[in-house]
Parts: sequence; structure tokens; C-alpha cells
Amino acid sequence: MGKHRALLAACIALCLPAQAAAACSAESGATLAPLIELYTSEGCSSCPPADRWLAGLPPGKAVPLALHVDYWDYIGWRDRFADAKFSARQREAVRRSGGRVVYTPQVLLDGRDFRGWRDDKAVGQALARIAAKPAQARLVLSAARKPAGAWSIRLEGQVAPRKGRAAAHLAIYENGLASDVRSGENAGARLQHGYVVRVWSGPVAADADGRVVLSRDLARQDIAFDNAGMAAFIEDPDTGEILQALSLSFCRN
Repeated sequence: MGKHRALLAACIALCLPAQAAAACSAESGATLAPLIELYTSEGCSSCPPADRWLAGLPPGKAVPLALHVDYWDYIGWRDRFADAKFSARQREAVRRSGGRVVYTPQVLLDGRDFRGWRDDKAVGQALARIAAKPAQARLVLSAARKPAGAWSIRLEGQVAPRKGRAAAHLAIYENGLASDVRSGENAGARLQHGYVVRVWSGPVAADADGRVVLSRDLARQDIAFDNAGMAAFIEDPDTGEILQALSLSFCRN
């Protein structure tokens, strides 16, 4: 364990440049930040409790993301947050674990199916277990406000020496969202959402030195950036193992 941490620290010091001043930034720590992926849909009658659970998670305990799938859209209500990329990611996660059926709501905790999300004690124990593990990567996120409501966002990562591939993903999420559903299984309901993924970038593969960088400018009039943030994680795309995760709220100043 000591050798692993020493290698990671040395690689971080040598491979990542000093950070330029940014409107806001965050840097991952020495241990894992648990990544929670909720696969959900506004067309699914059993999903609202999971949506509320995710939105109510205590800040700082995990990196939560709500990924709305599109395979419920044909039932009678088209989910405005749904994306075929999220459905494909869920299917790949199920395939890696040896399963055959996708379902909603499904919670993945650090890339693995987690059915104990309704049990607060089970959730707390699972998050604590993951948070005690040493990270296998470092992440730095930064965001700077630009004119006309645009943002400049950047992800930098460094993977510790290890076997296997590594790739990074970057998500822009939004909180405080609501939809008045007019048809389908949730007809007549007003659904509340948090951590809804609005923009998804990746995978971006780490280079031969274990470094990964993603920069982009973002201008979206349909996202309330005062109530949004960015999240990133680095994973092994072959096994689904999460090497590190990190989130950052957009600055309001």
C-alpha cells in the first residue's frame, strides 16, 4: 500500500502542471470518492422514490449522477432528459457484470449494481467502505465564467501506474428540476429531480503516461448554471472499476 501511494504521489508531482487561477476548482483526495449512478426515467412509475433519494443525499458523501434512459419513451411520455448514451452505458455495465436485463430504477455504486439504496444503514456502510480505499487516480476540475453566460471547463487527470486501460468521463449536472408529466405511467404527477446529467463528454482515454485532459467551452441557455455543477470520474473501461471521482459546483460570483 505504501509503495502504491508513493508511486501515485511521485507521478502527480511530475506529470500535472500547477493550476492556473480559475473561478472555482476542486481536487480529489488520496482516497476514493464514491460514484453513484442512478438510471431512471420520467416514464417509470417506480422511479420517483429513487429520484428523491438521490436528490436528498447529503453533500460531500458521494458523487451522484442521475442518467435518464430513453427506452421508456415509447410508453407514452418522452423524458426530456433522456439520452441514448445513458441507456448504452447502463447496458454495458450490466453486460460486464454478467447480467442480461436492464431495469429502472437501477443504482450503480462504483460501477456495480447496488440494490440497498432504500436502506440508509446499508448506504452509509457502503459509502464508508468505498471511501476508505486508496484512489488509483487524481482528478482536478476547474470552471471559469465567460461572457454571455458561457463557461470554460477543464478536467485534468493522472492515473497511477497500473495494469489495464483508463478513461475519463465528464458530466454537467443540474439540480432543482421539475417536470409536470401529462401521460404514461406517471401521468398527472409533478416529478422533482436532482443531479440530472445535462451534458456528457467522454470517454477520453488516458495517454501512455497515464495523463488525461479534457477542455471545452459550454454555452447552454437551457441550463441554470447557478444551480448546476460538473462531475468527473476515471474508470477502467474493461472492468468498470472506478479509479477516482470528483464533483464541483459552478461558482455563483
